[in-house]
Amino acid sequence: MAQSALVNPVRESKVSAMGDIELNDISAFLSHHAPELPPVTALEKFPTGQSNPTYKLVCGDQAFVLRAKPSGQLLKSAHLVEREYWVMRALGESAVPVPRMIALAEDETSPIGRAFFVMEMVEGRIFWDPATPELSLSERSAVYDEMNRVLTALHEVDVDAAGLTDFGKPGNYFARQTDRWSKQYLASRTDPSAQMDRLMDWLEQNMPEDDGQVALVHGDFRLDNMIFAPDEPKVLALLDWELSTLGHPLADLAYQCMQWRLPHDGGMRGLGGLDRAALGLPDEEGYVARYCARRGIVPPENWSFYLAFAFFRLAAILEGVVRRAKDGNASNPETARTYSAAIPVLAAEANRITQGAPS
Repeated sequence: MAQSALVNPVRESKVSAMGDIELNDISAFLSHHAPELPPVTALEKFPTGQSNPTYKLVCGDQAFVLRAKPSGQLLKSAHLVEREYWVMRALGESAVPVPRMIALAEDETSPIGRAFFVMEMVEGRIFWDPATPELSLSERSAVYDEMNRVLTALHEVDVDAAGLTDFGKPGNYFARQTDRWSKQYLASRTDPSAQMDRLMDWLEQNMPEDDGQVALVHGDFRLDNMIFAPDEPKVLALLDWELSTLGHPLADLAYQCMQWRLPHDGGMRGLGGLDRAALGLPDEEGYVARYCARRGIVPPENWSFYLAFAFFRLAAILEGVVRRAKDGNASNPETARTYSAAIPVLAAEANRITQGAPS
């Protein structure tokens, strides 16, 4: 995970709790499922991360990452850390860079009462600002091209050979996902939104026919979900696979391209309003063209649909985070509360896209 500054770490051999996680429980679990590891000596929550709480787990002189479901009542099919574990384990020998998986505790067998997994801790760089101000022009271009390469590698994975044949459902991915996130949004929201209602109607009325494309999709493919090597533009690990499934590869591409349209100011982590050419960053059209060239496909039709869907889906996800904050179950309540202001921005931009607004 990220090289975050960890404050007030739990000191070695002290039996301590991190929320409702007891070191003794984790130690007993790992001694049975990963006996090759040294004894657990410390556990400290990473300050970043919103959906699933994530911790640095120290075993002797080695560091690992523990990722768990949040506590409290959860929406159906949300926070499936088990899926994260299984997909990264399946990709361990592929061209997609992922951490090494250590052990999984599912809900029924977990000593903390909810699912979690342990994986290796990958050291490297995380670029939290997509403008990457810490890099030179040439380095920025190389980082974005590497991100594009990894996305292509992901969508070229042979899901049958990887043992992921049953990782998703058949049929029209976008119809299925629009239905899923519409239901979850409506179950989570506390205030009506005419913009979101209009957007859900538009997506249903403009749904493309199923073209038969099926790939492993990440679901949250963006720059700050990747760990880069310390001294070169190479992705060492692609993280946060909670939303991964079998689906349409253009969903990942459109989600990635939201970054060009989101505002850079106000904590949205976008590239909107920046002089991207002066910064050495590709534009949206060029990024899409490079992806298509790598995969040997033609540029997508109905691009506005895929983009609008990506904005809608993110808004629905954030609505769930805000609801959990109001219910007292968010991993990072302060951050969650700021998301409530982002949801109308996302809905407004999606509606602009449906009306033909350029990037």
